[in-house]
Amino acid sequence: MAAQPSDTLATLKTESETLKTKLEEERAKLHDVELHQVAEKTEALGQFVMKTRRTLKGHGNKVLCLDWCKDKRRIVSSSQDGKVIVWDAFTTNKEHAVTMPCTWVMACAYAPSGCAVACGGLDNKCSVYPLSLDKNENLAAKKKSVAMHTNYLSACCFTNSDMQILTSSGDGTCALWDVESGQMLQSFHGHAADVLCLDLAPSETGNTFVSGGCDKKSCVWDMRTGQCVQSFETHESDINSVRYYPSGDAFASGSDDATCRLYDLRADREVAIYSKESIIFGASSVDFSLSGRLLFGGYNDYTINVWDVLKGTRVSILFGHENRVSTLRVSPDGTAFCSGSWDHTLRIWA
Repeated sequence: MAAQPSDTLATLKTESETLKTKLEEERAKLHDVELHQVAEKTEALGQFVMKTRRTLKGHGNKVLCLDWCKDKRRIVSSSQDGKVIVWDAFTTNKEHAVTMPCTWVMACAYAPSGCAVACGGLDNKCSVYPLSLDKNENLAAKKKSVAMHTNYLSACCFTNSDMQILTSSGDGTCALWDVESGQMLQSFHGHAADVLCLDLAPSETGNTFVSGGCDKKSCVWDMRTGQCVQSFETHESDINSVRYYPSGDAFASGSDDATCRLYDLRADREVAIYSKESIIFGASSVDFSLSGRLLFGGYNDYTINVWDVLKGTRVSILFGHENRVSTLRVSPDGTAFCSGSWDHTLRIWA
């Protein structure tokens, strides 16, 4: 007599749990020293003053996502009211504006060439808009729908060319798309719940990316095979943001459990936790300084915490936003960073 499907499922679940525990035990055996212990002899960071240098006003609702252009000057941002705005961060001028057919535009990205932006949200799609110098041109008419998911689009980013785009979605998958044809080139299955964030490995030959989601798990994926090559499950709540270390050998994640964590890909484990008793609100967004020594974290208590990556200590706390900080990105040349918030504004800090 065949076993009941529910029985086999239960046994398989317990088996996978025991295997996970064994894996964690094996990982723990290799765990010989903490990162902050190794970094004890490193010189402490001096005092530095960072303050708001520009405030970008123009969104009529919560700012949800932003991305820098490779020219180190322009920024694209998207908001809950369906607006996508391209800014000149030096002059604070708005250069382009698009109204999306949906609200909650949760993802936006600048193309590497600077000639297009991609965005999407509750419409389950990722749309690419080419940007032109002609101020009177109707951008919406040139819109191209590239990606289709079965649930909301949570993040998108171009690979190293304008021709391919990576997306993550509330349907629990990530996918790689061809921009011209709108064809799916590869799909990535492995998350057990909504995927909330992704980041592409920094190297030119980067064939990997990392994603994080509501299953408290972050996965490193091989774009060529579609396989998950490494996964880490140490957060206690949803992972809102993942970002590669500049060298590509590690990545950081920020979570609703009020911590940021650093994972070393070569050691295949978590090497640092950035948290304080006094921080009780979730981290919505993380990014590294250009050197990788600082980790900036945007939090739901309206603050931005700056962490010393090596020592694990907080070196600064930045106030200014009047609602939760939803997105944060360091500029490509590392001279400044921009944060977006539910207070409808973006701020440039340096």
